[in-house]
Amino acid sequence: MELVTIVVVLALLQYMVFGILVGKARGTYKIEAPAVTGDPVFERYYRVHMNTQESLVLFLPSIFLFATYVNAEIAAALGVVFIIGRYLYLRAYVKDPKSRGLGFALTMLPSLALALGALIGAALSLR
Repeated sequence: MELVTIVVVLALLQYMVFGILVGKARGTYKIEAPAVTGDPVFERYYRVHMNTQESLVLFLPSIFLFATYVNAEIAAALGVVFIIGRYLYLRAYVKDPKSRGLGFALTMLPSLALALGALIGAALSLR
């Protein structure tokens, strides 16, 4: 579980960094809180941060449940893919939101695999 814990903390730190980038974009594009609209680039940073928060809702319980019912090392590896996906999503979305596909896929596919694997693992342990 140590590897899973490390990956989860890295994902949370990444989320925090994305929040810092939103704050930096607020200053750069002069968007005063609590406004969340204005310059399109600021809005992209903001959406990446909010989308990451939405993604964490599925990812976090799924990685722990998968690690518990299936395999912690595989869970950690899928978590690393999630983190890479979030980074690629950030880079692509800020540049051109239409190019976010790869980052989105590398976020959602590991999360889906973790959730379904946890469900199957828990169901099989009922026997």
